[in-house]
Amino acid sequence: MRSDMARLRCGKTIPLLGMGTYCPKKNQESTISAVHQAIKIGYRHFDTAKIYGSEEALGTALGQAISCGSVQREDIFVTSKLWSSDHHDPISALTQTLKTMGLEYLDSYLVHWPIKLKPGVSEPVPKEDEFEKDLGIEETWQGMERCLEMGLCRSIGVSNFSSKKIYDLLDFASVSPSVNQVEMHPLWRQSNLRELCEENKIHVSGYSPLGAPGNCWGSTAVIEHPVIKSIALRHNATPAQVALRWGMSKGASVIVKSFNGARMRENKRALEIKLDDQDLLLIDQLEEWKLMRGDFLVNQTTSPYKSIEQLWDNEI
Repeated sequence: MRSDMARLRCGKTIPLLGMGTYCPKKNQESTISAVHQAIKIGYRHFDTAKIYGSEEALGTALGQAISCGSVQREDIFVTSKLWSSDHHDPISALTQTLKTMGLEYLDSYLVHWPIKLKPGVSEPVPKEDEFEKDLGIEETWQGMERCLEMGLCRSIGVSNFSSKKIYDLLDFASVSPSVNQVEMHPLWRQSNLRELCEENKIHVSGYSPLGAPGNCWGSTAVIEHPVIKSIALRHNATPAQVALRWGMSKGASVIVKSFNGARMRENKRALEIKLDDQDLLLIDQLEEWKLMRGDFLVNQTTSPYKSIEQLWDNEI
């Protein structure tokens, strides 16, 4: 297996470097153009979700690239996610996603959040009365397993699931999740969760691997950290490349979002960096902080989740 790949429990391989396609303004043309650039640069792993508003644009770009022979469908790894208001019917939700994207199957389909919203809720920051009291994840997961049986996807997994949520899921799942996609970067290393996932052959995929600079929930703290900068200087690399390579060195795939061609090339060169044991030790000793997307969501809504810990563990 190539060094830029990881193997999932289902047997499929997943590229360690992925392109995120979340676009706050839902600009279809810019997304299509960026995906074409990414394919030319060498990206083969693309991440989307119903709530991102980019499924159609990503599907259009991939369809065009496949039609003109720039890439083969079997060489592309595509992930999308079940939105929280569709937990009652994953099959219909995935069927609609495939129709929107013009694809016959997804390589990975994930439960986006361990929360359940009332049917029809389509805002990323829901109101308090839009939450369902009963998560019902067992029924949801049965629907996910059925998606797999029907050939609508090649693997199923979860996103934003804590260790407790993983334990709960494994208690009843007939098919264990292949992937858990969570926020992960040098200042939120997810050590305990990664250990649990490794023990259960669940691949960890990290979003916001640079700390989400430029987003309302993110910060430049990762790429501006003096330790990250010093490691980058020693390797003639950029702080972003060091942060990305750190995630990959932990066996995780990293989903980085940039529509800028130069940045995409810079990020891809992270695959060429070799961090040594001292580099990894220095990063593992950094003080962690977690004021990221979870806290932003909690602070922007009157949901029953009053802290990141409650949102993460759903213990209310």
